[in-house]
Amino acid sequence: MTKKLVGIIFFVILIVSSIFIGLVDLPIFELGTWTSRQNLVLLSSRLPRTLSLVIAGASVSVSGLVMQNLMQNKFVSPNTAGTMDSAKLGIVFVMIFLPNAPLLMRTSVAFGFAFLGTCLFLLLSRYLPSKNTILIPLVGIMFGNIVGSIATFFAYQHQLLQNMASWLQGNFSVVMRGNYELLYLSIPLFIVIYLFAYQFTIMAAGQEMATNLGISYQKMRLFGIGIIALSSSIVLVSVGNIPFLGIIVPNLVSLKFGDQMKNNLPLTAYFGASFLLICDMIGRIVIAPYEISVSLVVGVLGSVCFIALLLKESRRYA
Repeated sequence: MTKKLVGIIFFVILIVSSIFIGLVDLPIFELGTWTSRQNLVLLSSRLPRTLSLVIAGASVSVSGLVMQNLMQNKFVSPNTAGTMDSAKLGIVFVMIFLPNAPLLMRTSVAFGFAFLGTCLFLLLSRYLPSKNTILIPLVGIMFGNIVGSIATFFAYQHQLLQNMASWLQGNFSVVMRGNYELLYLSIPLFIVIYLFAYQFTIMAAGQEMATNLGISYQKMRLFGIGIIALSSSIVLVSVGNIPFLGIIVPNLVSLKFGDQMKNNLPLTAYFGASFLLICDMIGRIVIAPYEISVSLVVGVLGSVCFIALLLKESRRYA
């Protein structure tokens, strides 16, 4: 109970700090004396930014946890299975052929490309040795790079490179009221994942075990991929790409608390949101009054953790 209380207090401190750290000063103990400009900054920028950080951090981390169970591999995530790169290709497709499409249409197209791209990677992974847990994500990264290169080629051909790069880089400084609410769709997706957590846990034991327990392995796998693709597309369209988060957070949680998915889901969401909040505040503070994008901070810290996890796993094959 004490640990839960400490965790809640720590999370509240992170949220409050995120709201009150920024270029415009918002004195926390002088709420009654705020100007209309300060109130506008709070309601239109700081609160939406903090909410989007919490939802995106939780969503990306939980998506990584689900994908790791579906693939029976601790190093697979939407970033290492071609999901995010396929969604990026879908967004480039929209930018070229449907430039005036609404946000929901862009997300739908990105979801379609992400789903098909992930299914293609799953098909490819059947020909890889499943016992080597490091090889599959490395092939996934190469597959994602190929898809990403195709997206970059078409963006270059249509002079959309700069637009694509600025839009798809994980950056919460541009989050404002009215352009982030699509992230709320991640909440019902989290509920669906929680309801099917038992099935996803069984999936991690392999096809034979799942079939013996009455679970349709292929249907459940496609269902999980659909949830991951939709969640990843929502985050990518709303706030851009956030690397490594879907790998390191589920791994660190499982190392500490075990592999029971239903128990780990709230913890994974909590630590993912907390980690992203911390990275965003680091980006705001390091070169204030300027900002470093959160994707860069997460990339630096996440890559160190990812390499450490790979080295730990590689000792098993030494």
